[in-house]
Amino acid sequence: MISFFVCLAILILGYFLYGKLVEKVFGPEFDRKTPALVHPDGVDYMPMKPWKSFLIQLLNIAGLGPIFGALSGAIWGPSVYLWIVFGTILAGGVHDFLSGMLSVRNDGASISEIVGIYLGKVMKNVMRVFSVILLVMVGVVFMVGPAGLLAKLTPNFMNITFWTIVVLIYYFLATLLPIDKIIGKLYPIFGICLIVMALGIAGATIAHSGTNPMMEITFENLHPNGAPIWPLMFITVACGAISGFHATQSPIISRCINNEKNGRKIFYGAMVAEGIIALIWASAGVAFYKGTGGLLAAGGGNSSTVYEMSIGLLGKFGGVLAMIGVIVCPITSGDTAFRSARLTIADWFKIDQTKIPKRLMLAVPLLGIGYLISLIDYSVVWRYFSWSNQTLAMIVLWAGSVYLAKYAKVAKPASSLIAALPATFMSAVSCTYILYAEEGFKLSTTIAYPIGIIFAAVCLCLFLFKTFIPALKAKANY
Repeated sequence: MISFFVCLAILILGYFLYGKLVEKVFGPEFDRKTPALVHPDGVDYMPMKPWKSFLIQLLNIAGLGPIFGALSGAIWGPSVYLWIVFGTILAGGVHDFLSGMLSVRNDGASISEIVGIYLGKVMKNVMRVFSVILLVMVGVVFMVGPAGLLAKLTPNFMNITFWTIVVLIYYFLATLLPIDKIIGKLYPIFGICLIVMALGIAGATIAHSGTNPMMEITFENLHPNGAPIWPLMFITVACGAISGFHATQSPIISRCINNEKNGRKIFYGAMVAEGIIALIWASAGVAFYKGTGGLLAAGGGNSSTVYEMSIGLLGKFGGVLAMIGVIVCPITSGDTAFRSARLTIADWFKIDQTKIPKRLMLAVPLLGIGYLISLIDYSVVWRYFSWSNQTLAMIVLWAGSVYLAKYAKVAKPASSLIAALPATFMSAVSCTYILYAEEGFKLSTTIAYPIGIIFAAVCLCLFLFKTFIPALKAKANY
């Protein structure tokens, strides 16, 4: 239990200390008008209060990742706590803050357009395709997952197919309607529900610590099957530490933020909140199943595991409430995934979104494709989502590094390393995983590991010689 509370304290301190440093490096301009104030359109660009923007951002990013991903990552043991904590503070928070604030600075642009500005046209086109595919996969993951959870709470005739269609109908409305009609009204309520449910699981786990104690941190690999921590755990946890999906969601709120001074609270703060949720579920999962072997046998991060834990820790009534929180969490990410896909394509082809027919033209095909993909094995979709998710995060961090080195007004070019170092780390993770994984090239670790490290080193060298060193010289001459 000591490890849990220490990790929790580090996450909170990380927001106030490291989050403040990241904010200072970026240099927000408090008197600069945000896109929501420059041209509100009544659909996507709409000023919102900071607390409401925070809760919407939290729900946008906190899908099944910090719950299913954290439980799956916990199968390697409490070493996952370290990745959740330091990944959140040093990588995830930086990634989310930069993607959100760069969107604010670029008129609420989608992440693919932002990457194009700082990494060039080739990467922009790659990111356009990559981000739309990722968003559709996210929408599918967050469609099937909640449907499975809802099916457990309802009569037999309301099966997974039934609930998938119901969720899909909701996604259609949330994707199509102005942001204040559904998202702006319901998300604050759902956000409070999500936070209360996470606190309930944490409190119940602590209360049962006498019989089911939380495990303390160890660097030992406790995976029952001996699966290597590197790079599998760093891909599996995904949203609980760093997630490229978040970069696709941040532009939604960047079009609603009313002052740059709120960027740290909304973007960095929501990532820290998600890290806390992931820490709770990871520690609760290992404790509830009395070790990693029991957690693996239960299925790790899946609907049945969450259901058993909720009922077992909080009783029938409390379990239903906890399940509602878990169901709301992914649904409120899935709808904004499809909404972000619509906005990304609209930015790509310069399609005005103030008129309903033009929104329908994009929303209907996206949701139709999403439904067809939902018929594929869920575990396969999740694995490809996890890799593409972390690869997207890697690209976004490199774009943020270039911005900080060349354009940040307050910081020195050296400060760009706060983004470049986690970008290098994620480059190694993403490359090694696709070389090693079953859904990748299936190479041995003796080949995949060194190639992954070399790839990361090459990425860092390219950044240093093409951006970092020239920026230092320009700063010195100035």
